[in-house]
Amino acid sequence: MTVTETPFTIDNLPYGVVSTADNPTPRCATALEDDAIDLSALERVGYFKSIPGFKGRVFSSPTLNTFASLPKETHVYTRAALTDLLSDDEIRKTYAIPLSRVQNHLPMETKNFSDFYCSYEHTRNYSELYSLTIPRSWWCIPSVYNGRQSSLRISGTPIRRPWGVVADSQNPEGLPVFKPSARFDFELEMGVYLSRPYPPGEILDIADAKDYIFGLVILNDWSARDIQTFEMTPLGPFHGKGSGTSISPWIVTMEALEGSRCEAKPQSPAPLRHLAWKGEAGEATFDIELKARVIRNKKSYTVTETNLKELYWTPIQQLTHLCSAGEGLSAGDIFGTGTVTSDRINEQGEEIGVACLIERGLERNVLSEARKDGLVFLDDGDEVVMEGWCVNRLTGGRFGFGECRGVVIPALMEGEWEGE
Repeated sequence: MTVTETPFTIDNLPYGVVSTADNPTPRCATALEDDAIDLSALERVGYFKSIPGFKGRVFSSPTLNTFASLPKETHVYTRAALTDLLSDDEIRKTYAIPLSRVQNHLPMETKNFSDFYCSYEHTRNYSELYSLTIPRSWWCIPSVYNGRQSSLRISGTPIRRPWGVVADSQNPEGLPVFKPSARFDFELEMGVYLSRPYPPGEILDIADAKDYIFGLVILNDWSARDIQTFEMTPLGPFHGKGSGTSISPWIVTMEALEGSRCEAKPQSPAPLRHLAWKGEAGEATFDIELKARVIRNKKSYTVTETNLKELYWTPIQQLTHLCSAGEGLSAGDIFGTGTVTSDRINEQGEEIGVACLIERGLERNVLSEARKDGLVFLDDGDEVVMEGWCVNRLTGGRFGFGECRGVVIPALMEGEWEGE
């Protein structure tokens, strides 16, 4: 990012929840350049009262759930009103708070969090590492598991290295041990926030799926690989994924992303009919450039450059699958797209598209400088910084998601959790 470049342009206007030292009550805001615009204050003076469907104190809520649940037409009108209002410098100055002064909060109240496994390249690489065969079901449905809502953390929240049960190669009897994870990792993903409920017992038509998406954030699915490896069979990950799921604080809406929709990767075999995209081919997924870097001892290593459009299964297919057995949805639910690994090669011939550290265990030409400096898994004190950018192909405007940051802090000492 250059000094003058901002992810939060007037063409973006993402939504979040903030508080300040002088007003610690969480309330809704939008981000514009270097400021947060207090939407609750705009609401109190009546700026939104003429918008169809906008009723009550929507933006004075401590979450975005109420606003997200309003009709799509209301979202469109609100965005247009904000674009007009914030083009007036005086109004903007009146309601602006420097981003450096705000405390960000989780933007929505969430009941359910699910995480997908939908990059072919990530699945292939992970399978090679463990001498596995990609299961037949992976090609037929977006692979997913139910995560823990309690793992969600707003960007900037430190992530504590977890304890867990791992295999102990040093133990002559082969017994597992309970100890802090020695193979802590990140996964570069995107999070998809849902806007309104869907009734249990009904099946969502893929043609309507995008109308249930409020917007997207950057998501880091922190992963303790040694814990995950021991527990995976037979029911999948649990504690290996439970230590933290970091998200960027500003939700970039579907309205802002309309100009960044694009064609999806070919799928073979063809998707089953309920997962087959029915819209224009060029609107099946999103063209969003993603980047992750690790800061260790004040040195920054770019470890991933990839794109959301590289996923085999698209976010719209993923959402459709979430509802395909009649489970229903709640406003504020979020799902992770899965690790967005691609086969991208940088100018040095390195496989820069690998979106987590464990995949670098393969004998490949991957990030030689980072490996030379000992960046294999995350050490205490390492900070992972992720960002995403896209271009509105209709206007040429470039905007982004801001950063998703988290620093690894040491595991609890044994005496701390045993009460000694």
